[in-house]
Amino acid sequence: MTHYRAIWISDVHLGTSGCQANYLLDFLKHNEADQFYLVGDIIDGWRLKQSFYWPQSHNDVVQKLLRKARKGTEVIYIPGNHDEAARQYFGMSFGDIKVQEEVIHTTLDGRKLWVTHGDLFDGVMQYAKWLAYVGDSLYSFILYINRYFNMLRVKMGLQYWSLSQYLKHQVKNAVSYIADFEHIMAREARLRNCDGVVCGHIHKAEIREIDGLLYCNDGDWVESLSALVETTTGELKIIYWTHIHGDPVEVPEITLQPELATLIKEVTV
Repeated sequence: MTHYRAIWISDVHLGTSGCQANYLLDFLKHNEADQFYLVGDIIDGWRLKQSFYWPQSHNDVVQKLLRKARKGTEVIYIPGNHDEAARQYFGMSFGDIKVQEEVIHTTLDGRKLWVTHGDLFDGVMQYAKWLAYVGDSLYSFILYINRYFNMLRVKMGLQYWSLSQYLKHQVKNAVSYIADFEHIMAREARLRNCDGVVCGHIHKAEIREIDGLLYCNDGDWVESLSALVETTTGELKIIYWTHIHGDPVEVPEITLQPELATLIKEVTV
């Protein structure tokens, strides 16, 4: 089990066949943190309205997050556009998980990071929502192909590789849209007197500096299988979880018999 000061995940899209819940569940089993941020689009309300899809693995992810909150991890949920229905619960808690519109995270070295999903600063979402719905349908189709593509890769002994992410990065307009979004988020962070921003929304994990501001995107769990973490020494980094590691091995605490402890002490002097 690896312990971090903070972990950020977003764009899980529980309730869709594209959600890689088994990989996320495995990640949750192997990693813990003092603060755990759910940065939007955790549950895909858009898809669930069209057809209900909720396998056991999706339920297990929710239960795992609830268990972390119950055991003392501060879990903060910041809804995005796909789970916008949860925005009516700002300021409330569900099973020790706090629902917030946005928060400020202070890193070990004192930097203030504005944490938000990011859709509220996406021009398509704000002024052409119908286009977002059309794009979501096309995106879901690509994810559908991606799912079977990776099932084949697993049978061939290859690790997960996102076909949909590859195609997205080949499209010039998509690349331009991502660049614009990143600069807007950095600008908004500056307006809030923050040193940087942590967001999701565009499914592109990244840490970089934009005009003197730190831009962090924690990626997603349908394509990149990524999370942003702050280590116990204050380092920010992206983790990709493209392998199922299996259940953590519990190392039992060994208590030596007094006689054996004395013997070991004697031979090591």
